[in-house]
Amino acid sequence: MSTPPPPQDPGNPERFPPGQGAFGPSRDGRSQPPPHGQPAYGPPPPHGQPTYGPRPPYGPPAYGPPPPPPSSGGSVVLLAFAGLALYSVLNTVIGFFIFVVAMDSRTGATLYVAIGAAVLALIGLGGGVGLLCIRRPWTKGLGLGLLIGWALWSILSAGLCTGLNPSLYA
Repeated sequence: MSTPPPPQDPGNPERFPPGQGAFGPSRDGRSQPPPHGQPAYGPPPPHGQPTYGPRPPYGPPAYGPPPPPPSSGGSVVLLAFAGLALYSVLNTVIGFFIFVVAMDSRTGATLYVAIGAAVLALIGLGGGVGLLCIRRPWTKGLGLGLLIGWALWSILSAGLCTGLNPSLYA
């Protein structure tokens, strides 16, 4: 029975035959390191396949954490302002229409105001929450804008424009 040859050290060029280096043949017979950016033990496996065998002793790991998703903060803020503007336009148009209809009505003005308040709340609150539940960057911004618009109009008009003021129903 023969003994196996001693393991070859890649850092010691005397252990390789003449003209062969630790990383392949060289022109002058000396051991050559791998080219810049190349791993010492061959190319990495295709994406999604596990890595087998020894890892290179230097350099970055074969696989790192996935890149972070692109930031969508700017689009969310921009669309929040767009949602605020959209609710403001809808509130002005619907509110004006409801008040004109309520003033022309001989009886039942409270009913028109209540219906108008319900429609505006459904648009502002229901639409805003519905868009937030979709969880895409553009729907988050628009949904937040609708919610902010409803709250801002409720505060600034003391509830007159959103139907929260109880004196509207008296």
